[in-house]
Amino acid sequence: MNYSLIATAAFGLEGIVHRELEQLGYEARTENGFVRFGGTLEDAFKANLWLRTADRVLILMAEGPVMSFEDLFRLVRGSPWQELMPRDATIPVSCKCARSQLMSPSDCQAIVKKALTEELMAYYHISWCAESGPRFPIHISIHQNQARVMVDTSGDALNRRGYRTWNGEAPLRETLAAAMAMLSGWRDTTPLHDPCCGTGTLLIESAFLASNRAPGLKRSFLMETWPKVDQKLLERYRNEAKAAFTPEKLPAITGSDIDPEAIELCRNHIHQAGMDEYIQVSVTDLNALQLPEEKVQFLANPPYGERLSDQKQCLALYKGMRGLLDRHPQSHLAVLCGNPSFERAFGRRASKKRRFYNGRLECDYMLF
Repeated sequence: MNYSLIATAAFGLEGIVHRELEQLGYEARTENGFVRFGGTLEDAFKANLWLRTADRVLILMAEGPVMSFEDLFRLVRGSPWQELMPRDATIPVSCKCARSQLMSPSDCQAIVKKALTEELMAYYHISWCAESGPRFPIHISIHQNQARVMVDTSGDALNRRGYRTWNGEAPLRETLAAAMAMLSGWRDTTPLHDPCCGTGTLLIESAFLASNRAPGLKRSFLMETWPKVDQKLLERYRNEAKAAFTPEKLPAITGSDIDPEAIELCRNHIHQAGMDEYIQVSVTDLNALQLPEEKVQFLANPPYGERLSDQKQCLALYKGMRGLLDRHPQSHLAVLCGNPSFERAFGRRASKKRRFYNGRLECDYMLF
């Protein structure tokens, strides 16, 4: 059965998710906060496996205007839940409401749960739903009186690749790190270096991208527990992803940081990602950093200096990044920073700039 599928994305990443889906062979349509595409349950698994910049893959089961609880009940009751769920499905429900007639998440959750279980009881000829089987989390979004009722196929968010078990002071989400590498203009024949590598997320995501390593290769997805999924086809897709991984083609990927503890965590993450052979890191002051190559792609997410006591040190770091670029005259720098003084301290305006959010912090992604 074909479904309407949704890949959710953080602000600013929708266009990149759209491009990823097209590269996977799907027709996609971008909307605010997500990208729509169509496919089977097995297509949803493939998207989970390969999407680098999406947060989740959801099945859109019902969509339409709702002005009352009765409208919401009818919308849910008319959806083909029996095509997806077994009689013992466990059905947790969550809801977000904004600028709508229906503004009580708990009441909306109760209405959706009632409509859904009544539909399943009628189809399976049972008097109650045991909810002892696989999980089918339901997400309800009601915005300006338009409701979407969706089933989560991912489980843990897609940024949870499985390699990062320790975080630094300001962790960069894996999905945003992948987007940075994809938008940097980096060609995988050029060495890549992160001079503020912290716990290694940018390095690992860049290596995954350049080696065609599926980001979800070493993790599982909630939908794999569903009985109506073709397990043999899922296994085939995962085996194809394993065969597509070509780390032997990687250029030099290196990183450095002045903090020894961060480098220790970085090495742990690189090991857990299975990339020990392909990524090298060291404790090095950015101002003393000199690579053997003149042409390098520098990729960085430096500290933002959110505390006033850190501002002076961060501005000096940004100035040092200009010196680093000057010492490697054929190189390029792509940097994500939430400090509006970056360009002034760096001493040059970015050739390209776009806005992202790192968590709740508004950041500029700049190319030099």
